[in-house]
Amino acid sequence: MEESSCKPHPNNLRNAAVALLVPLPSLLFYLSFLRRCSATESPESLSPLWAWCYHHPLLLANALFFLNVNLLFWLVGLLQSSHWMIDMYWTVIPVMLVHYFATHQIAESNGLRSRLVILLTWIWSLRLTHSYFRRERWQWGAREDWRFSDLRRQFGTNWWWMSFFAVYLSQQVFLIAICLPLYVIHTKDSQINAWDVAAALVCLTGVTVAYFADTQLHNFVSCNERRKQLRQSLVPNLDEGMWYYSRHPNYFGEQLWWWGLAVFAWNLDSGWSLYGAFVNSLCLAYVTILVEERMLKQEYRAQAYKKYQETTSVWIPWFKTSSAGKEN
Repeated sequence: MEESSCKPHPNNLRNAAVALLVPLPSLLFYLSFLRRCSATESPESLSPLWAWCYHHPLLLANALFFLNVNLLFWLVGLLQSSHWMIDMYWTVIPVMLVHYFATHQIAESNGLRSRLVILLTWIWSLRLTHSYFRRERWQWGAREDWRFSDLRRQFGTNWWWMSFFAVYLSQQVFLIAICLPLYVIHTKDSQINAWDVAAALVCLTGVTVAYFADTQLHNFVSCNERRKQLRQSLVPNLDEGMWYYSRHPNYFGEQLWWWGLAVFAWNLDSGWSLYGAFVNSLCLAYVTILVEERMLKQEYRAQAYKKYQETTSVWIPWFKTSSAGKEN
């Protein structure tokens, strides 16, 4: 549940410019594809490249991800000695994908369902983007994810090539997999029903839970930073609000979002697309273990966090165990 502070980054404007420019190759290529298709009466008259793009939207999405994110982001990360950008783009890529699937030439969907999912994806993205930049003190590229920094130390001189697989190729597998419902939604045109309403409610509940949990965590970290500046003792553990009922309510909210999105696809007879949400949950379970190990390594909070673990649910908000009290 840790949230770290960061100092103003000397290359803030440069990093912002890099982050805004780096997706342009994919965007320009896709816009060229749309223009070419709109100017052609029949798909059969397209060149082999554009015909392949026309008939294989999911493969095209993976190709663009591999070339523009995996390769280009990786090269930028090597030049900057920091793989910070992929963490930020986690908040943006699903929005790009949902618009890509919705506007592709062979897209087929219920208009209301499509607009609903696009709106929900934007809400999710704005929440997560705000949380990311608030955590980073509104800086661009001030630091990379602490898990990447740990791997950098672990792999040493081999990190330059291992990072391509550990940071980028793995991200493609996760992001494309959990966004499969966005693809399914834009391949089937069926009447909207109660399951769509239920899925939307689950998504909105997840976004709301994650927002309030992240805000409570941000306030806790900010309070401890002020206490540190005043040379006062730090509060070892956040055990109030949503964090009283769950050790990781922000993770729980995030999972609700992805599973709610998966329900949209399941309702369209595409249960296979649940695979992405399932794998993502497994990965988040592993990340939870890493985060809690990190908490226990901090001497000032280790004892309090051990007690917190014994009395508080991991993800799903629930009441304290019978031996617990607010004094935790």
